Amino acid sequence: MTDLSDLLKADNQQPARSIHLIDAKDYDIWLAAQPDRVRALATAQRFKGKAGEQAILPGDSAEDWSVVAAVADKRALGTWCLARLAETLPEGSYRLSEGTPGAAALGWLTAQYRFDRYRKDDAPAGGRVLLTSGVAQIDATVQLARSIALVRDMVNTPAADMGPPDLEAATEKVAKLFGAVVTTTRGDALEQGYPMIHAVGKAADKSFAPRLIEMSWGDPSHPRIAIVGKGICFDSGGLDIKPSSGMRLMKKDMGGAAHALGLARLIMAARLPVRLHMLIAAAENAISGNAFRPGDILRTRKGLTVEIGNTDAEGRLVLGDALTRAGEEKPELVIDFATLTGAARVAVGPDLPALFTNDEGLAADMATLGAQVDDPTWRLPLWDGYADMLKSDVADINNAGEGGFAGAITAALFLKRFVPDDTAWLHLDTFAWRPSSKPGRPKGGEALGMRAVFRLLQRRYERTS
Repeated sequence: MTDLSDLLKADNQQPARSIHLIDAKDYDIWLAAQPDRVRALATAQRFKGKAGEQAILPGDSAEDWSVVAAVADKRALGTWCLARLAETLPEGSYRLSEGTPGAAALGWLTAQYRFDRYRKDDAPAGGRVLLTSGVAQIDATVQLARSIALVRDMVNTPAADMGPPDLEAATEKVAKLFGAVVTTTRGDALEQGYPMIHAVGKAADKSFAPRLIEMSWGDPSHPRIAIVGKGICFDSGGLDIKPSSGMRLMKKDMGGAAHALGLARLIMAARLPVRLHMLIAAAENAISGNAFRPGDILRTRKGLTVEIGNTDAEGRLVLGDALTRAGEEKPELVIDFATLTGAARVAVGPDLPALFTNDEGLAADMATLGAQVDDPTWRLPLWDGYADMLKSDVADINNAGEGGFAGAITAALFLKRFVPDDTAWLHLDTFAWRPSSKPGRPKGGEALGMRAVFRLLQRRYERTS
């Protein structure tokens, strides 16, 4: 696709077509003020001034035309207000006739995302360039769009091309851009040091061997934060095998890792004054003669023992070892992303990541900031009363709750056992997928919750001038 940096440019009065925004409630006033030919053409295009509608308006010459678009409030544009325009207008350059696009510039960029790695396009469409006088916001907006595109690309890529070595390569590519250091643990060292990651991934082909991928960046004297991602590159369910319908989208089970890497990229591009430690627990939950079994008891990096109640509850296992490693560096904040439970989707649907935290201040900030950047999450409780559902008769803990109740909560309670008690922690159980298209948000892999967390980190750590 067109480089996203080429789709949002400084307005230096270069040639461009105008976009006139009107508030939906002011449509009648606007229409009455137009000449007959404009009213006729708007009517022919069935433009009725409802938010999201648009029409092409004639100019003074045959080649001269502009656009009118209705929005809910032209003085407070949201992220997706201009996205449909970016999807449907002819290629070329555009500018708003009044004001700056603000937050809507991001939707303009993400609307032009295309996943075309496996498709031949004999007539690729050109880009729609938006000119803006808000020059200071251009780079930050482009960086957000690039990280969203990174997440989408990784999640959309099929498992054959996005296995553990590919997650490692993607991490190294991002690290190289910002001078970060990548360390990968695999083989015997993984089996000894991260036994749950090894156990989940040992049944996969050797070319897809499991690993823990770590990336470090920033001044060691700055506040330490850890970002952890679930990198299950494909989830068959293991010996507790999923039905074929349940496997269809399991290429996206590394969506947590994609979110972690996308967020790390944002942090480094913004040069936030933090010491970043990103960890991806990468494995394929495959089936073979040496696959881990229901009833097995696994040892963990923390020293706890885990009875396997269900091999399809593998994401929390790899995260447990990664969270333990993150805690060893004594970060003041740990954030993990994971496509962890179907129960979260039943509870809050595909658009809202279920958020769990042990810090009331973080919960309040995420609710406020997520709404501000049009990237909402929904808090669910870390209800300790359900911890008994994870009891085991033969080990310290079971990996699967009993009875099928409160699946997202019991998964979060499992992870909590591997986070230091005195450390602030955010866990996002995200879907990483959009089942149907919306303006600026095509069907397929999606970053959900990442921008909200980044805004939280900016609020917490960004230097003020």
